[in-house]
Formats: sequence, structure tokens, C-alpha cells
Amino acid sequence: MQKTDYQIINKNDSRKLTEFLCREGQLLLPMVELITQAEMAVDKVIEVTGRAAIEAVLTLSAQEPAGPKHPGKKAGDITWYGRQDTSIPLSDRKLRVAKPRLRHKGKGADREIDIPAYQAILASSSLGRRILDILMKGISTRNYRAVIPDMAETVAVSKSNISREFIGSSEQTLRELCERRFDGKDILIVYIDGIQFSGIHVIAALGVDSVGNKRVLGIREGASENATVVKDLLTDLVARGLDTSRRRLFVIDGSKALRKAIDEVFGRDNPVQRCRNHKIRNVVAYLPDERKADVQAAMKAAFKLETNDGIAKLKKLSEWLSS
Repeated sequence: MQKTDYQIINKNDSRKLTEFLCREGQLLLPMVELITQAEMAVDKVIEVTGRAAIEAVLTLSAQEPAGPKHPGKKAGDITWYGRQDTSIPLSDRKLRVAKPRLRHKGKGADREIDIPAYQAILASSSLGRRILDILMKGISTRNYRAVIPDMAETVAVSKSNISREFIGSSEQTLRELCERRFDGKDILIVYIDGIQFSGIHVIAALGVDSVGNKRVLGIREGASENATVVKDLLTDLVARGLDTSRRRLFVIDGSKALRKAIDEVFGRDNPVQRCRNHKIRNVVAYLPDERKADVQAAMKAAFKLETNDGIAKLKKLSEWLSS
């Protein structure tokens, strides 16, 4: 039988976690309701990385009719005319971006020129979905270099307009956004959840520090039942500065692969809580329709009580369901 390695946990760390949970205990339930679907974490990643990538593609598209910007040089018939805040559809959500503006020389609103990539995305919902898929795959696999060229090709930007310098710069920008370090960040709670996001299975990790600030830690493409993907995500968090000797609370969706990966990467001395929302959904899924609302309300009420009172209420609920 293989010997289990246990981590030595600093007593001060354990006490600090306990004090925080006692102090902020009433916040945990609404926090779980807000975060555990992981959509907030994924939305934040899309907001930050997606905006940078898509604005780069729109700039490339604008260069096709106008040519690259050359400060100090005389422009041709088409000129760059600042930027405009707008939104583009990405599958089932919209993303705010700043798109370039182009104009023919002269005055009049009719002299403004459309950005080809922007018009193409607005005209086809499938392009937005494809762009989102490219972004998520690129971030998940850390193949940042392919994101801009693949997005550009999707909206018919000529490959000849994508210089090596532009790709290298965009790759570096995405890398810095997606591989931020957590050294010195006192992360006390880590939420990990797997969802199906716009047809893509995604695992997202979100951290909460000692003063209640929420931070996106990382995402991977894949389901939470995929042990290899889960362990890869957690190992990456450690490599980016999430200290394994620090005791913290993990909130998960009940996946055995998630629990196993937490034990292997962070040690078995960390408290792990199954997400209440997932537990309620799993219980309600087995019930007839006429009982679902009552049981859901009863379980939510029980979770708000003190531990012994909550357990007693859940036992009564179980007896009622068994009768």
C-alpha cells in the first residue's frame, strides 16, 4: 500500500482560515449562489482576454483598406479616425470592445468606412461562436500564439497582413493576462466548478482572499470529471504561486476527480465543502415535480441555520420524503 504524504500546516494559517469563515460565514451562501456556476469567472476571463484578442483582430482588419498606422507619414485616401466603443456578439453573450474607425478624406458621416471583420461578426452568429471557441481553446491549452491568426482567418483577414511581430506581441499580452502570479496573495477559499459554457466544457477556479476580494485563478477546457485536466489546472495554480503549505477551504461540485486532485496537489488536510447549489440540484433531480419547490426551499432554509439545527431540519426533510 502506497504511503500517503501529509502536509505540515502552520497553526496560524489554520486559525486565520477559521476566524475568516466564522466572521464571513453569513456571506458564504450568497457567495456560493453567485460563483459556483463558474460563469462569472469565465465571463471575467473572456472580458479581459477576449477584448484584447478581438480588438487586435479588428485592428488587423482595418489595416486591409487603410494600411498600417505610420505616425508622421502622410496618409492615403483612407485615414484612421480614432476608436469607438461598441459590442459584438460572442455566442450567447456580448462583449464590449473599442473598434477602430476609418474615414475617407473629407467631411460627412457617409465617408465613414466599415471594418470588414466587425461587419462579418455582426452578420453571422456562427462567427461569434467560432471566435469564442478559438479563445477558450487557446487559453486552456496555453497556445496563445495561435489565437490571433485563427481568429483573423475566421473573419477573412489575409494572413499576409499578420506580421510575426504582431503575433509575438499579442501572444505576450495574452500570456501576461492568463498567467498572472499569486505570490503574496492570501487566498483562503478556492471555488472550482465545471460547466458547459456555450457548448464548451470548462473548469474554472476562483479564489477569495482574506478581505473578501474575488480573483480569477484559471480555467481549462474539459469536464470536472476529467482527472487529468483537473490536476493540470491545480498544478498550474501552484506553479503560479498558490502556496500548497497554506491551509484553505475548497468548494467543489462533488466531483470525485476534483476531490482527488485537491488531495494530491494541495494535501489532504484542507477542508473541502461540496457546493450547496449542486447538492440541492442533485437531490431535486430525483423528485417528482410537485415536491421539487418545497424541498428546494427547505434545503436552502436548513443551510442558513446553525450546524445542529440545520442537520436536524434536513433529517426531518429526509423522513418526510421517505414517508
